[in-house]
Amino acid sequence: MSDNKIVENLEKLIEIGIALSEDNSYPELLELILYGAKSLTHSDGGTLYSIENDTIKMDIVHSTSLAIHLGGLSDDPITFPNIPLYLEDGSPNYKNVVSYAYHHNKSVNITDAYNDKQFDFSGVRKFDAINDYHSKAFLAIPLRNHENDIIGILQLINPQEKGSNKVIAYDHIAMRLTEALASQASMVLTKHQLIRVLEEMFESVIELTASAIDNKSPYTGGHCRRVPELTLSIADAASATEKGYLKDFKLSSTERYALKIAGWLHDCGKITTPEYVVDKATKLETIFDRIELIETRFEVLQRDVEIKYLKERLEALENNTAAPSHADFLAAQQSLTDDINFIKQMNTGTEYMPPENQQRILDIAKMTWLKLGIEYDVLSQNEVHNLNIAKGTLTEKERLVINSHITATISMLEKINFPKHLKNVPEYAAGHHERMDGTGYPNGLTREQMSVPARIMAIADIFEALTAKDRPYKKGKSLSEALTILGYMKKDNHIDPDIYDVFIENKLYLQYADEFLDDWQIDI
Repeated sequence: MSDNKIVENLEKLIEIGIALSEDNSYPELLELILYGAKSLTHSDGGTLYSIENDTIKMDIVHSTSLAIHLGGLSDDPITFPNIPLYLEDGSPNYKNVVSYAYHHNKSVNITDAYNDKQFDFSGVRKFDAINDYHSKAFLAIPLRNHENDIIGILQLINPQEKGSNKVIAYDHIAMRLTEALASQASMVLTKHQLIRVLEEMFESVIELTASAIDNKSPYTGGHCRRVPELTLSIADAASATEKGYLKDFKLSSTERYALKIAGWLHDCGKITTPEYVVDKATKLETIFDRIELIETRFEVLQRDVEIKYLKERLEALENNTAAPSHADFLAAQQSLTDDINFIKQMNTGTEYMPPENQQRILDIAKMTWLKLGIEYDVLSQNEVHNLNIAKGTLTEKERLVINSHITATISMLEKINFPKHLKNVPEYAAGHHERMDGTGYPNGLTREQMSVPARIMAIADIFEALTAKDRPYKKGKSLSEALTILGYMKKDNHIDPDIYDVFIENKLYLQYADEFLDDWQIDI
């Protein structure tokens, strides 16, 4: 080979190396490697293999003269069987060129397959007979990673003399150039595989964290899984719309991945929230439901009423005086029964507790009971405070504890050194309790201060919470109820109106309902 030819091939090798170093997807890399190797050696065909368990798998197949392009970026799948690395008796498979190259960790150069006695080319002959082809020269190069493990095999076939279709053999220079390319390709593929492994590990840790948060409370189980799915569903529909300002919103694959990660992490701060607050199913619940203590006090009151009544009857009999009124006794007992039943009803928590009910709790709290001769209030100040919670089961202080999870989320996410393509994760995850009019928390952001993905997640989080079947103080709402509430929130400028319209017009609520809601909830 002339010096000019060597320089030309070296320049081509450098060009291929530069192309491989660019930010390409895995299928694009496979194409670059195989096309580059074919071009460098003027080969008619080639195959790139990967090692999968104890087999060698074809990832991409090219043949110029046969116009074959399988795997890689093509739409045509590879149907050829995998090549076993070991025979049935467990011994290494030395019959195939690529498996031999793997086991011996060296390049294999075959000048004429039809005259070769070392390897089994019966499959090649069948292929040639079907396709009217003649496979002659083969070159198989192992691809080694940084630990010298073989991660794949590059096989080329039938190098052609430049300017003609004459098949020649692979000379020493062609083999060395291909080995140099294979070395570069191995490093790039290894980098991609390591990145993929790290991403999978990162996602596993994130999903593990989300699952831990869900499992921390029986009342939030599945929330961290449902919100990301609904968020991505809305985001895909918003990215496809051609109306309003959203016509300029196009979600790239990188942004979509960041939104997925943000969805999984949006409530990570809840890992710091005490369980007794998250799980507070009734107003009086702490470690246990204190309604049982109050029931005991009322049982004592009813017992005392009965003892007083019986004593008075006994005295009346002894003194031959008028007996106490049995009707008054029954009325007193019923009044106590009504009071404790009312307290039990108020303890469950509702969407709204009217002032008259709150006043009745205050009136009941004026009652006293005796314990070992000492008089106590029938309801403590703390119990009155909890029973008079106007909405739900949480006091204002407990609600602040719950709300602080978003502050904890932001703090946790800011401590993570996210790579460039995930730098927006904290912003996406931190905005799901903000409102478009600036009345949300924790930062009081307005619509203009929030990204579209953050606004999308806000709607997903609200809809999931409205329809969730596992909240401590309420059952999940039906679709009609949830959509009515969302409609009011749109009107009040609490959620993004355009994203709401996308959610409604694409009937994404039905897709969500089919997977996550009970039949009785799907009423539209």
